Amino acid sequence: MKTLGIIGGLGPESTIDYYQTIIALYRQKAGDDSYPQFFINSVDLSEVRGPVIAGDLSRLAVYIVEEIEKLARAGADFGLIAANTPHIAFNQIAERSPISLISIVEATCAFAKDRQFKRLAIFGTKFTMNGEFYSQPFSRAGIKIVRPEPVDQDYIHEKYMNELVPGKFRPETRAGLLAIIDRVKSKTAIDGVILAGTELPLILREPSHDGIPLLNTTKIHCQAAVEAMLS
Repeated sequence: MKTLGIIGGLGPESTIDYYQTIIALYRQKAGDDSYPQFFINSVDLSEVRGPVIAGDLSRLAVYIVEEIEKLARAGADFGLIAANTPHIAFNQIAERSPISLISIVEATCAFAKDRQFKRLAIFGTKFTMNGEFYSQPFSRAGIKIVRPEPVDQDYIHEKYMNELVPGKFRPETRAGLLAIIDRVKSKTAIDGVILAGTELPLILREPSHDGIPLLNTTKIHCQAAVEAMLS
């Protein structure tokens, strides 16, 4: 079995979710109560936030690759980054990484394509919602990415960074996020919403809202990792 290495801590709440989800999915595949050995390198979010805000993708890539190298030295055969926003520099990171990496974007794109989705709204940080690292691969797959209105993007980003990442999951914020889904749906036909922030599934826990599927990128990423473990 291949050994997984995870860059975690981006943020801590979703890293816990990755850990629990991987074990649960592995047990489903194995059909017993066993679980795999894997490594988690929990890094400092502030070391990533600075380069992202500055748009310094080179510095971001250098930092992440240095941390992946620690996983490789520990014995990881392949890895993943347990967050969406750092994938803004995924190509640069993957080129320099000593081990192969599973992209959360590519895994989610494959998931959406398999279900023949054509128009998907995207929720996440502003860097994720407005970046090309989601829209480009999805466009190549024939899937249109629909961004919320700027005022709603502000709300999602602010709540994400100041509440969800620190582990505050408030019912009024959940209601606010669902209201944005309703507004997007009222303006354009969508097949689902990509929860392109790994803390979002921790507050939007249902698989759908009013018939609109919510794509849990954490679970999708973990499914791809478990499949790679067992391949």
